[in-house]
Amino acid sequence: MSVNKPLPPMWIRPDWPAPATVQAISTSRHGGVSCAPWASLNLGNHVDDSPEAVAHNRAIVRQYLPADPIWLSQVHGVQVVDAATARQNAEADAITAHTVNAVCAVMTADCLPVLLCNQAGTVVGAAHAGWRGLCGGVIEAAIKQMNIPPDTLMAWLGPAIGPRAFEVGAEVRAAFMAHDNTSASAFKPSANTGKWLVDIYLLAKQRLQASGVHAIYGGDYCTVTDSDRFFSYRRDQCTGRMASLIWLTE
Repeated sequence: MSVNKPLPPMWIRPDWPAPATVQAISTSRHGGVSCAPWASLNLGNHVDDSPEAVAHNRAIVRQYLPADPIWLSQVHGVQVVDAATARQNAEADAITAHTVNAVCAVMTADCLPVLLCNQAGTVVGAAHAGWRGLCGGVIEAAIKQMNIPPDTLMAWLGPAIGPRAFEVGAEVRAAFMAHDNTSASAFKPSANTGKWLVDIYLLAKQRLQASGVHAIYGGDYCTVTDSDRFFSYRRDQCTGRMASLIWLTE
């Protein structure tokens, strides 16, 4: 794949100082063949879209990649797999790669995709961080499997539900507070009694920083409010899935 190949409308190349051996993209809802309510580039095969449409959409994405991605069966957990040995549809929420052209992928539609690489450009990773996985430690698990000093890593936070749109119950706040009291700064009282607005980007930054990762980029999207660009489960319930992908090149 040419790193200069133009992407379809509204797809994203992460804006971060990753080394030349690291390539990454994040898809939008545009550029595929699915019909409403999955229009149009739905990459999820678990949302009742036509299997033929999903396969076609994944083939479109494949044109921008050096190999087929490892598609995970995501369960909002903390399991991490290695791209060199992982099977397709492995049950996991994070994936890492130390080998060239092994494409790590996570799918989202409000949950936070976290892409990771090191400054030397020898290892990459991707984590699917919904609030349950984030609270449970999926970012920390991915960093551990990368097996290099965390202070040599950088992270990019992809499209996720924004802090003005993510309302949760008190139990979610309590779960994060039980792990670290500083997470209180990511929660603000909602106009709805007993509810809280949460900044998932800030929570992820706190977890990254606590793990020793301080070079953090991205985190300025909202999948809920930007309906033209992104799928959103919170907004639409029945909807498609986007992908954030990262891999090593020669």
